[in-house]
Amino acid sequence: MKKIILSAIAVMAFAFSNAQETRFGIKGGLNITSFAGGDYWDAKSLVGYQIGGFAEIKIIDRLSIQPEVLFSAQGARIDVGNSDSDIKLNYINVPVLAKFYITKQFTAEAGPQLGFLVSAKNEGDDVKDNFKSVDTGFNFGVGYNFTDNFSVGARYTVGLANILDNNVDTIDEYYDSPKNSVFALTLAYKFNK
Repeated sequence: MKKIILSAIAVMAFAFSNAQETRFGIKGGLNITSFAGGDYWDAKSLVGYQIGGFAEIKIIDRLSIQPEVLFSAQGARIDVGNSDSDIKLNYINVPVLAKFYITKQFTAEAGPQLGFLVSAKNEGDDVKDNFKSVDTGFNFGVGYNFTDNFSVGARYTVGLANILDNNVDTIDEYYDSPKNSVFALTLAYKFNK
């Protein structure tokens, strides 16, 4: 996993050197997470957090590319018999977003995400072997810039992959498999140019 993260950083560094204007920043916030999928519609939400860094690479006047590296606490509460079970999954997520400035204050963003599972716990027990080590998703979000440095954002991540470590052979099995579902509210700070 270290090689993957270092490769992603090297690609970002190369992109930064060729960009017109690049700004770096930090962000963090609240996650409201659950599992989506046919057999998991009754999964309840868990509250987690995310924290990390990003670069905003200006492409043209109103369009930027924003790669990020985020630690994200995710999971869901599942009914097991007569009780609930908290499944907590921690990921290093690497989204790459196209960010469009509708106005100077309002932005819209969308793009793919690759996630690397760091840990998985079910009521404190290690269950990492039951989950796939890599996750994929797609992000949709909006943001508001209070100043050139401070902004807030809201983002929804649609999980695209079955997160359980089992084979999915049919469309029905894929539909019924659990996928991450994450709604995030974040606060970000961009450093001066």
